[in-house]
Amino acid sequence: MPTLGLVVNPIAGMGGRVALRGTDGPEALRQARARGAVPLAGERARRALARLPRETRVVAAPGAMGADVAESAGLRYETTGEARVSWADGGPAARGVAETTAADTWAAAAEMRARGVGLLLFAGGDGTARDIHDAIGADLPLVGVPTGVKMHSGVFAATPDAAGLAAAGFLRGADEVQLADIADVDEDAAREDRVATRLYGEARIPRAPRHILAAKAASPAVDAGLQSLCEAFRWLPGLTLLGPGTTTARILKGTLLGVDALEDGELVATDLDEQQLLQLEADRLIIGVVGGQGSLLGRGNQQLSPRVLRNIKELTIVAAADKLVHLDCLRVDTGDDELDRQLSGYTRVHTAPGRTMVMKVST
Repeated sequence: MPTLGLVVNPIAGMGGRVALRGTDGPEALRQARARGAVPLAGERARRALARLPRETRVVAAPGAMGADVAESAGLRYETTGEARVSWADGGPAARGVAETTAADTWAAAAEMRARGVGLLLFAGGDGTARDIHDAIGADLPLVGVPTGVKMHSGVFAATPDAAGLAAAGFLRGADEVQLADIADVDEDAAREDRVATRLYGEARIPRAPRHILAAKAASPAVDAGLQSLCEAFRWLPGLTLLGPGTTTARILKGTLLGVDALEDGELVATDLDEQQLLQLEADRLIIGVVGGQGSLLGRGNQQLSPRVLRNIKELTIVAAADKLVHLDCLRVDTGDDELDRQLSGYTRVHTAPGRTMVMKVST
């Protein structure tokens, strides 16, 4: 069986629930920690590794960047070198956040290529994918465990479990590959509520369409029906939460990439984080669909945590019909298996006044 390379970005995704657009750079990480953000990459990587055969051989980045997770998963592993990460706030007991850099990711990926690993599994977001691409280009097939705040690249599995299944299939001999885009959003622009996406290159990924999602696609032109629907939704009575995205922004949006609140048609709060959302008694949540990927929850809206979602009385999904016809299902990845099962099944998506499409929801 080919050897698996493993890289974990310990700080990936920490900004999601605290309404930051990412954790690239020391200042963003400082803000995330100050808002009470906690690491999640290690646990999501562990879920992916649980799907691998027990005999899988692993070459892991050192310490919190991979070896710790491989050991906790009970897999045989060796590391790419000595651990060089530092710990935030004086030590792991203080916060448990390992501070790593793009150079650490680059060095680990480059050594894995030199050692001839067959597949590189990484836990992170678009920034981590970009750093790995800088190190190895398309020399090694990749599978991304979705962990970041933003994941527009086409190398990420739908969920951590799906990432493990895709990796396991490839290692067992299902070695067909295809090219996928590596893209990244400018986090500084995102913090200013602007979307600036750049294509960095292509990577090879296993051909596993059941498990790996396509790159995010641009939204189609909005038709008059959807526009009318969004205008009508603005005047729903009570407290309405609006998820991120261009579709919900047509209702009434204070922040394009944040979660906002309307009450009786008026904007009352913007860019809410998980803790602020937990203090509200919302009548409904309106969310859109990520084009090309079909993601409903878990990508770009992590402040809508399982605790927040369980407080929501009514969930309404809005999308252009042209966006839906290219999707085989919608995806949820809240990080809570029980909630994901409750959300799975079939649901109606509103496309125009009085018009809906029935879509399957899956993990």
